[in-house]
Order: sequence, then structure tokens, then C-alpha cells
Amino acid sequence: MSFLWAIIAGLIIGLLAKLVVPGRQPIPLWLTVILGIVGALAGNGLATAFGVRDTGGIDWIRHFFQIGIAAVLIAAVTPVWLRRRA
Repeated sequence: MSFLWAIIAGLIIGLLAKLVVPGRQPIPLWLTVILGIVGALAGNGLATAFGVRDTGGIDWIRHFFQIGIAAVLIAAVTPVWLRRRA
């Protein structure tokens, strides 16, 4: 069941990250989900390192880390994907 939650979280984080990155990112949905999952895992690690992984209420800082890392990954992978497809 945790695998399904990772996919759902990756989809949400990946789509939010695509909204943050300026311009159009013509990468497929499956790649968005994978980058969202990687961003979520790396964001959790970063939040743990800063001691803000578990806070009272909604963990906004952890979510900002997750979306930010996923946005950086999407911005880095999109040009590679476009060159590969050309």
C-alpha cells in the first residue's frame, strides 16, 4: 500500500513542481511522477537534516522542500528530455 501512496504523492508533488517552474515542460506524466517521488524522498531527507520533518500540524516546510527539489529536478531534466526526443 505504501507503494501506491508513493505514486500518488509523487504525482501531486511533481505536478505542483511543474507549476512552480516557469515555462512549459513537455515531459511525460510518468517522468513527472518519478521526479516527484525522488523530490519527495530527498525533501524528507533535507527536512530531517534541518529538524523540521515532523512539526505540529501540517509540515509546510517539509512540503516546500519536496516541491522545491522536484522543481529543480524537472528544470534540469526537461532540456535533456527535449534533446533526446529531437
